[in-house]
Amino acid sequence: MDKKRSFHSICRWTFNPGKGGFVPARMRPAWDGQHLSTADVVRLIKERIAPRLPEWVTLGLEVHYDTEINEENAAAVSDALSEAGMYLAMITPGAHSHFGYGGIASLDPRERQQAEELGLRTVDLVYGPLRKNWHPDPELAPTFVLWNGSYGYDLGTIGVRRMYQNLKESVAALCRYEAEKGGALYIGIEPKPNEGHPAMLLPTVASALLFFRRLEEEFGIPRAKKGVNKEFGHSEMIGLDHVYDTVEELDNNAMVHMHLNSQGYNDGITLGGPGRYDIDHGVKITGFNIAIAGLLQEAGYNRWCGHDMLVRPYDNEEQGLDRIVRSILSWEACAQAAANLDQAALMDALANRATAKAEDIMRNAVVEAHNYFNQLYKG
Repeated sequence: MDKKRSFHSICRWTFNPGKGGFVPARMRPAWDGQHLSTADVVRLIKERIAPRLPEWVTLGLEVHYDTEINEENAAAVSDALSEAGMYLAMITPGAHSHFGYGGIASLDPRERQQAEELGLRTVDLVYGPLRKNWHPDPELAPTFVLWNGSYGYDLGTIGVRRMYQNLKESVAALCRYEAEKGGALYIGIEPKPNEGHPAMLLPTVASALLFFRRLEEEFGIPRAKKGVNKEFGHSEMIGLDHVYDTVEELDNNAMVHMHLNSQGYNDGITLGGPGRYDIDHGVKITGFNIAIAGLLQEAGYNRWCGHDMLVRPYDNEEQGLDRIVRSILSWEACAQAAANLDQAALMDALANRATAKAEDIMRNAVVEAHNYFNQLYKG
């Protein structure tokens, strides 16, 4: 099959021994951090996942600094990526693991400084020992993602405005530092309405888009290669429209990375959705996802598609690997159905208010995607 290459990245944090809390914390003992290093994860992906994927799929890795990758293990991870023919697709400073009072937005000067230093060390690592693991195409350079998990608060006071200003100043400084290193990375904010605080700075896609516009206006930070890490599930969690989110992201040329997953409520099978906690299922085949795939194709997006997912808390290691394969193949199926969609017929039906016919077209696309998934999965 003559097919354009697609780029899927797999997250180190997916390979965990168990969720804990109300479900077992060691359901997958072989994935305990003492037994499975980040370099081991790369080898596991190469040996157990890559052979089950279509030949047109290129794989990348996503990691948190400094809990999953750091100065001590970077060389081993880099060598494993090279040996596996994989690339560094995304890295994020894991500030949420260390800073619970706002991180780089914190009103505590000491915490803010430490969080800023964590981000700068992350940049150094990407341009240092991990530089050889970038894809040779500059348009597939890694994304430096700022997840807003540490940019939160629980008191609604006038201090929130100062936190927001701190955030702008700190991210502007980070962008300048990265520009001095070469300016080759893509930098994206991953919005989220909650977790790990009751209230968050930058909770929505619109918040992130406005934030980068303010950085440009106040600090002269160019918006090229800056934007949003599209996270399907975070929009779903608060009942927002992730199809329209896609339109906003593309309209602002701000789609720098994607985190594909689902909260489950829209596939008619898996429970979850608005008002629930972050479930992070893998990709589901839905009409919404086919629509998003079509919008991306129309815009020419062909960067990394990250699978920010958690295997189910009752999955063993073998089932966990299978979940990752299913997620990648599900997105490929959605993309194929989107490519085959009769857009002229769909737009004609919508123009003539024949919405039932438009619904039929999308339903048939969902059926086609499921059939295509079955072919890929069995193959």
